[in-house]
Amino acid sequence: MDWKQAWSTTTNTTNTALDALAPVCTPFAAWWDRETERRTQLRTPENLKALMTAQREHNSARSTAAMARNQRSAARKASSNPLSADRRAARTADKAARQHHSQARAGLKAARKNYPATLAARAVQAHAAHAVPGGLASWLMSEASHALTVWPASVSAGLIGLHAAGLWLGRRQPSVQLDDGMTAEERRLASRLDPSFWVQNADARGLSGTVPTPAKLTPAGLVSHVRLDAKWTPTGFKGKREEIRALLGARTDLPMEIKAGSHGDRATITLRTRSAADGIDLNGWTPGAPWGVDTVTGEPVIVPLGRRMLVAGTSGAGKSWSTRAILAEASETPDHRLVVIDPKRVEALNWKHRARTAVTPLEVLKVTGELYAEMIEREALIPRGEDVIQISPDRPRITVFVDEGAEVIAMSKKPRRKGTGDDPGDPDWGEIIENLRSLARRARAAEIIVIWATQKPTMSGEGHGIDSQIAGQITYRASLALSSAGESQVVFGQDAHEKGWHAHELPMPGFALLRSHPKAKPHHIRTRAMSPKDVIALPDRPIWQRDSAGPSGNTLRLVKEQTALEAAPTSAPTAETNRDRVLKAVQDGARTLRDITDRTGINKGTVSREVKALTAAGSLRKGDDGMLLPGREAA
Repeated sequence: MDWKQAWSTTTNTTNTALDALAPVCTPFAAWWDRETERRTQLRTPENLKALMTAQREHNSARSTAAMARNQRSAARKASSNPLSADRRAARTADKAARQHHSQARAGLKAARKNYPATLAARAVQAHAAHAVPGGLASWLMSEASHALTVWPASVSAGLIGLHAAGLWLGRRQPSVQLDDGMTAEERRLASRLDPSFWVQNADARGLSGTVPTPAKLTPAGLVSHVRLDAKWTPTGFKGKREEIRALLGARTDLPMEIKAGSHGDRATITLRTRSAADGIDLNGWTPGAPWGVDTVTGEPVIVPLGRRMLVAGTSGAGKSWSTRAILAEASETPDHRLVVIDPKRVEALNWKHRARTAVTPLEVLKVTGELYAEMIEREALIPRGEDVIQISPDRPRITVFVDEGAEVIAMSKKPRRKGTGDDPGDPDWGEIIENLRSLARRARAAEIIVIWATQKPTMSGEGHGIDSQIAGQITYRASLALSSAGESQVVFGQDAHEKGWHAHELPMPGFALLRSHPKAKPHHIRTRAMSPKDVIALPDRPIWQRDSAGPSGNTLRLVKEQTALEAAPTSAPTAETNRDRVLKAVQDGARTLRDITDRTGINKGTVSREVKALTAAGSLRKGDDGMLLPGREAA
């Protein structure tokens, strides 16, 4: 027999069993040590002096009360008249002595509480009170032929042994079994999440009544489930985030998630010491590549095209680098086209070779007007029984990317300059936001999809970056790091804080949260990164242009082809102007601005301006019912 191996096996088995029992006894040992310390701190010379004084006063009061009681008894025997002076005096003296004794007894009780006996002395007294009567009872009940009948003494000895064993086990430092793959930081955190350490130190942090399970290492970090006893609830435990971080000694910038567990008396602590996205290359882009990787599960995250989307992120969070992968996908295939509205101009320059770009207010007004007209035309083409138009190279899906939203909203509020004579003045800039609102509300069926990006995700106040009507139509909400908890609530909804959508706690740059449906989990996503050079290196793609004079209203050509056509001289006749088309629509029976807009495909602001010009010239007039009619000159 290999005695060395047998001894090692026995030792390991014993240690494992003791390690399993130690957390059970740790609360008792921790209570014992706390109570011992409390009693030691109270046993001061001042409290001892007060106790001795109280004992003397109590002994004196007890003696006086006994004497008064004897005198009252003697007075009763000496006289049978209850109203006699002696009996009344003795009765009064006895009553006063008893009251004084009661007060002295209360004072002695308070003094003993202020100067308590040591906990060890109390334990000896308690065990002696049980062991001495138990031993006598065993001796009286024992017989020479029945030695096993000494059960009271055995119980007393067992209680004493149990007491000593409980203290020894509770103070024992178990050998915490940690995974070999843990880093030094993870080993330290896991040792502090062990029940033996936690229970001994939890009371000092105000966390007594909570017991964690040993931490488990997952691809996303350490996970521990906490049992909540007494008054604790998962919500109350979440409120102790700072105390928990201090107890664990975790880094301030280490992401820590605390959420409700599988039962009402359970909570879960997750320390993001590692990421499931580690080692995955997310630089650059290829067709079909995922938008990012879930740092918890390691699964690729795909953002499907055709979803109205909000992308928020403070400056420096990586919003532009992260959204470029979506834009590249939206402009790659023959049945997809991209429109980039960028008042800041920087992002628009990167996409000029594969997207229709709009930078100036006039360009933004023009492209949104064309998109609105395209939407009207496509809505008439949706077959009965279908929800959306069928996309094809002739009718591609158009993704409209707005960057930056706050600048577009400010652009739509630009004051309008009134013109006189031949100078028509400025157009109605409010049509910009009105067109975008209509696209967000109605254009999904026409496969014109709005993606709204902003650094300032607020809906009110100066410089707000989200229009409330557009925000109400958003189905996909993505956010990189934000500057405040209030902005997280605007992006992800009123339940953002309760459900864990804390975008203001995201690391920077390149980490995001994506809420695609109500039951989505707030897992951190490591997003794909595309630099401006990566975008410029992408091959050219056809760019969407709406030919307002053509029957289909959709002309698609490469940028190089478009530039060549623009440079080449043409002898084509002058195209019909918007004013001519508006006048012709009224002559054909259109009677309201909406009728004219639907028939011509021109945006509402332009129609309104041309109607005013034609009315002033006498080409149009209003009837008694307010409807538009051809004027005398037109007739």
